[in-house]
Amino acid sequence: MTSDNSDRSDIPFTPEQIRETLAAPALMSVGEFPGGRLPHIATGKVREIFDAGGDRLLIVATDRLSAFDVVMANGVPGKGVLLTQISLWWFKRAAGVMPTHLVPDHDAAVRALLAGTGVDAATAAALAPRSMLVKKLRPLPIEAIVRGYLAGSGWKEYKRTGAILDHALPAGLTESARLPAPIFTPSTKAAKGHDENITEARCAEILGAETFEKVRAAALELYKLGANVADTRLGLILADTKFEFGTDAAGALHLIDEVLTPDSSRYWPRENYAAGKPQPSFDKQFVRDWLEAQPWGATKTAPGPALPPEVIRHTQDIYFDVLERLRDSAIRIPLR
Repeated sequence: MTSDNSDRSDIPFTPEQIRETLAAPALMSVGEFPGGRLPHIATGKVREIFDAGGDRLLIVATDRLSAFDVVMANGVPGKGVLLTQISLWWFKRAAGVMPTHLVPDHDAAVRALLAGTGVDAATAAALAPRSMLVKKLRPLPIEAIVRGYLAGSGWKEYKRTGAILDHALPAGLTESARLPAPIFTPSTKAAKGHDENITEARCAEILGAETFEKVRAAALELYKLGANVADTRLGLILADTKFEFGTDAAGALHLIDEVLTPDSSRYWPRENYAAGKPQPSFDKQFVRDWLEAQPWGATKTAPGPALPPEVIRHTQDIYFDVLERLRDSAIRIPLR
């Protein structure tokens, strides 16, 4: 990998500053903005959303962790910072494919907003690296999932039916095999409970044919971007990922939420990859595997169990390593 100073400047916080967040108590909930200075709009599984005035929202990533659409009893300290910084790096590259929800001059705009709220310097410093300042858009009611490899629920369905939803696949594929071409496999977004995988035809009914075609084309192009960077820059395989989209008042499509993070993507180390077996986890799959092995895994109902210290540390290591690979820094944490 070659050094690129622009990549380093895209992540304005030093490894040391980010490291400090990994040892801090988990910010499990923001709920109300400090001092009530910004109106609270919504609480997601991981994020808190505030009205930043005009056509802007402030999205703050907490350290909560969700899996199987359930929030776990405890979080991963620093995860919100790592998740936000990884997303910001990718959003700046995704802007070459399509508009994103980020406001212009994003990092400076976040600092200016926080300063304008009158919060003290320590609070602003804690919030800034886990915050995104974005345009107010109308989210589409689907998740745009793209799969390039046979894994997870896709592998389970293929074993059962020989296909994934309405995508017929060649016979004889093995677990973790590369698909002949990436496929678009959308799902609904459930406010509560589990998302539902849907066919392309059903997705087109929900979105309308024109929007569906734009979403599918954008998702496949963004996957191509992510897979290429993961392969050439990160030493990783992007097995699958999800994107979310929203529209502005004119109906223009924008990339929103998060993008190509270990929360929304399945990454595998490229070194020693071999189809026919599960791959080492470089994403949240590590947590899912641990949960599946617990009694809770039989029901996957709220509330989620508490994660043990070793699972928390391993998750921190994975997220931090992805961020450092994006920075092309010499600092590495080995996958263990």
